[in-house]
Amino acid sequence: MALDRQRIVAEAVALLDAEGLDGVTTRKLAARLGVQSPTLYWHLPNKAALVTAIADAILDQEFTDRSPPGPDQHWQDWLGDLAQRLRRALLAHPDGARVISAAQLSRAMAAISELAMSTLVARGVSLGQARVIVLTVERFTVGHVLEEQAPRPDAEALKGFDLAAFTEQHPTVVAAITDYFQPGRTVDDLFRDCLDVVIAGAASKAAAR
Repeated sequence: MALDRQRIVAEAVALLDAEGLDGVTTRKLAARLGVQSPTLYWHLPNKAALVTAIADAILDQEFTDRSPPGPDQHWQDWLGDLAQRLRRALLAHPDGARVISAAQLSRAMAAISELAMSTLVARGVSLGQARVIVLTVERFTVGHVLEEQAPRPDAEALKGFDLAAFTEQHPTVVAAITDYFQPGRTVDDLFRDCLDVVIAGAASKAAAR
């Protein structure tokens, strides 16, 4: 099979899924493709270009449809759906949020931002406010997933951790966590609730301008 950019990127995404971002190296990628590392540089000149290509591939998998909202759909609801799609795209791959954060001039991320900002402007939001709102929603989403995908504390990290003492020192924090995560409630609900706060605040501020 001929080696082309599409095949390289597909194999890079498979390597990401297998080993996470730290395991994505040109040496390992070349070995999976059965070529020498310098061969890859004809298609992707450096690691930064490779990471950006992976980011574009991850986003393109989820965002096959980049349509604006229908005439009867509020932009707030549509933007919330867009953020949830972005979260799904990142969660679909190990270190997905790290990949997007490290990408340089991602074509796919720029297309998503263009769609979101132009949609808000078309609905009467000023250009400046549209940019701030979209950046806030995007960065909240990526940051949320970064935390979701961060390694959990291992046994060594938890050694000596005194939960009773922690609870005594931070009673409201522990009570709030316990209260929120009632049976059946998940981190998906937490993301949606936090996102609603972000978008509602943005909409209120935009309306006041």
